[in-house]
Amino acid sequence: MFKNNFIIAWRNLAKQKMYSIIKIVGLALGIAACLLIALFIKDELGYDLHFKNGDRIYRVILRINDGDHIWQISTFPAPVVSAIKSEFPEIEEVGRMTGLVYFGAGSNDIRRTDKPDNIFEEGFVYTSQGLLDIFQPQMIYGNLDHALDGPETMIISKRKADKFFPGENPVGKTMILNNDRKRIYTISGVMEDPPRHSHFQYDFLMTLSEGLYPGEETNWNSQSSTVYTLLHPGIDVASLETKFKKLAKKNAASLIGKSEGPEADDLIAKITYRLQPISDIYLKSEGISDEFQHGDIRFVWLFGMIAIFIFIIACINFINLSTAKSSKRAMEVGLRKTVGASQKSLINQFLAESILLSFLSFSLGVVLVMFLLPYFNILSVKELVFPWNEWWLLPLLACAATFTGILAGLYPSFYISSFEPIAVLKGSIKRGCKNASLRNGLVIFQFSISIILITSTLVINNQVAYILNKKLGFDKDEVLLIQGTKSLGDQVTSFKNELLKLPDVKNVTVSDYLPVSEMKRNSCGFWNEGKQEVDEAYSAQLWGIDHDYIKTMGMNIVEGRDFSPEIAGDAEGCIINKTMARQLNLENPLDQTICTSFASWHVIGVVEDFHFESLKENIGGMCLTLGKSPDIVSVKIHTKNMSRTVASITHVWKTIAPYQQIRYSFLDERYTMMYDDVQRMGYIFNMFAMLAIIIACLGLFALSSFIIAQRTKEIGIRKVLGASVLNITFNLSKNFLTLVALANIIACPIAYFFMNRWLQDFAYRIHVRSWMFIVSGGIVILIALLTIGLQTIRAATANPIESLKYE
Repeated sequence: MFKNNFIIAWRNLAKQKMYSIIKIVGLALGIAACLLIALFIKDELGYDLHFKNGDRIYRVILRINDGDHIWQISTFPAPVVSAIKSEFPEIEEVGRMTGLVYFGAGSNDIRRTDKPDNIFEEGFVYTSQGLLDIFQPQMIYGNLDHALDGPETMIISKRKADKFFPGENPVGKTMILNNDRKRIYTISGVMEDPPRHSHFQYDFLMTLSEGLYPGEETNWNSQSSTVYTLLHPGIDVASLETKFKKLAKKNAASLIGKSEGPEADDLIAKITYRLQPISDIYLKSEGISDEFQHGDIRFVWLFGMIAIFIFIIACINFINLSTAKSSKRAMEVGLRKTVGASQKSLINQFLAESILLSFLSFSLGVVLVMFLLPYFNILSVKELVFPWNEWWLLPLLACAATFTGILAGLYPSFYISSFEPIAVLKGSIKRGCKNASLRNGLVIFQFSISIILITSTLVINNQVAYILNKKLGFDKDEVLLIQGTKSLGDQVTSFKNELLKLPDVKNVTVSDYLPVSEMKRNSCGFWNEGKQEVDEAYSAQLWGIDHDYIKTMGMNIVEGRDFSPEIAGDAEGCIINKTMARQLNLENPLDQTICTSFASWHVIGVVEDFHFESLKENIGGMCLTLGKSPDIVSVKIHTKNMSRTVASITHVWKTIAPYQQIRYSFLDERYTMMYDDVQRMGYIFNMFAMLAIIIACLGLFALSSFIIAQRTKEIGIRKVLGASVLNITFNLSKNFLTLVALANIIACPIAYFFMNRWLQDFAYRIHVRSWMFIVSGGIVILIALLTIGLQTIRAATANPIESLKYE
């Protein structure tokens, strides 16, 4: 019986080739989308599951609830480690790390001490021995227990050991950073490469045995360390988080410079602590500022919902076409029931057809995934692979195909098998129109999802365009960033002077501090002079720049003046932005004195506010002072031949640094990279919106073909009675257009709600405009018209005699 059902099913599919192909292709596209998203979600959920004691490892987070907003801080003063060890016996081990560029982490030029050539490398981090004991990386050479106990020691990954010391045991060998003889590190171990699914992606672990600087391990006024803890087994995490309140007083000193007084008491009352499981760091760190690359659990849920909706759209096509074609199967049902077939056997027959179609669709869907996966990897910046080698793959696909076949075929099977044989043989079944309301509802659902996706794409694309074209307060165009210049040492000034001699070079500045993300930052607490004991510290950036920085970056001085190399007193001067002047209540800021806990400056100028972080954040305070930060040289260029100018700059570099390859990028490119995730999201929405439209239109095409075929006689009669082609075309199309219009009405408020919520992540954003809904609705209506238009015009222009003769 089972074999017979599938033979009959195959014959029926072969008999109705067009409808079968549309069903298979539509379902296959939906399945391919679901499989791609499933691979993406599996990859995102697989981070940080490799740690030996991962269920007991937590990152410490400080939370400040000021009523309107909850601030989450992941960095602490170094002495918090010893405080946690002494205060909380529930904790087995505590470790810390810092990846702050300010202290030389991040990227460096590095070489063996016995080789002259510098090589640029990323992935430097300062790490305590305690953190090694918590993470327990697999060691190839060296002893993990004491690898970072000594001063100026470093662990490197296997891939870097193979690169710098091929075929050698590097333990005991030395390497120098940025040609700085004060930064010669001895390699104490080689570890396995960090797993791809780890938030901790570092190749060079530098010791913290003596702190980042003298006195750091007792300094409560500097927040530089990310702190991890390993709990003893069976500890109640919620109870331990409450006990962490003991640290609030000391943390208040690091945040506002004081631990006593009304302001400190107010802050201490707002502080709580959270122990974040290490498995949550990658996906569940929204609102936490740190140095790691993150995913977003909201995107995982969002793409999961998109996959479900696309799958539902594909199944709707199947249900719609099956029920619409019910009249074609009615006579078969009537005859089979007359000769004794039960409803159960008929249901089994129709389910067999559905399952066969589902298996064919899954097979085609897997082929599509193999073809599309390389492109999807580029789009999502992933390295996804189809898990052919996993034992569970084929059973899972088989179960999924069976489930899909049953799910999509269940209603049509029950509906068609319920026809009464007497009614069928008397011709009382009205060509499958009995359930038109259900089909119409399903079509509306399909197009509602499509409109939501198209509207979302329009909003995302317009937000990206707004970001990339917004006035930023500085000129990002034609600024070349030459990196690694710290290794030039005292020659960096000579390099700058040589560049200024080039005809296409307008200005040159030497500073690591740049107004794009993932560059050097230095946050400090500021006061008006003499108000340290009265006012709460105002947190702002403190950047060290040179005399040419402001004009090179195209910034605008609105009060006072720029730094001048001819005025010696400028060494004690500063330039602040308008936001900082406002926050410090400086109505006449010029010549006013502002200070931190370690220095003071008099204000010589006020610069127009400029964006130095993502547009997701409001512009913060900025204090610019003269200082050395020589790792990046920025060159303002004015030329029509950029390649020639870059070649000239490269020639100058080679004369000064023959053993180091020049590295450069452009400021506008770095700015655009800040929003790669937003642009990727837009591209993915584009792709899935297009896919949803294609699937919906495949169903609409088949459904309209069938309904027009049903109305062939009606069309012929209308033409005989004098109806025009336009009138008939409109009459045939209006029902479908009405459904699309209803889909618009349903989709618009839903799209508005979700996209308005998404835009709240940006401090600087567009507004969701009515034209976006008009455009998305218009696109869908146009596509629907094109889908059904050719068929309706062909039917309206057909010879009525042929139509009536056919009937």
